Amino acid sequence: MPHRSSMSGNSAKARVARSRVPVARAEGKAEPASPPWTFLTNHSHVLVCLLQDPTARLRDVAARIGITERAVQKIVLDLELAKVLERHREGRRNHYRLSLEVPLRHPVEAHCTLRDLLAPILRTSAGRR
Repeated sequence: MPHRSSMSGNSAKARVARSRVPVARAEGKAEPASPPWTFLTNHSHVLVCLLQDPTARLRDVAARIGITERAVQKIVLDLELAKVLERHREGRRNHYRLSLEVPLRHPVEAHCTLRDLLAPILRTSAGRR
């Protein structure tokens, strides 16, 4: 049986190899591809999408974010339970309303509201339309 330290060395090498960012080539130039992480969570991505389009189908939100529809459904449920999001049914569509004055949940940013977090993102995206 291999020594424990040699096993952890191999798995560390495997983790590093898997975490390397692939390089996309355009016109012979190497350009770094998007990193495998973002600064905002999927929860915040769902919030941004529903603020921009309160009548969006969750299937469309999922496609825009790049996660499954089931994951978006779970996130919406999380946000409803946290009183961040309200869902209203109108005909065959859901309409979503966000409570922007809710404080952020982690102690590091609890002094800020959801509005504080999303305002710069929404202001920038409105300017691009």
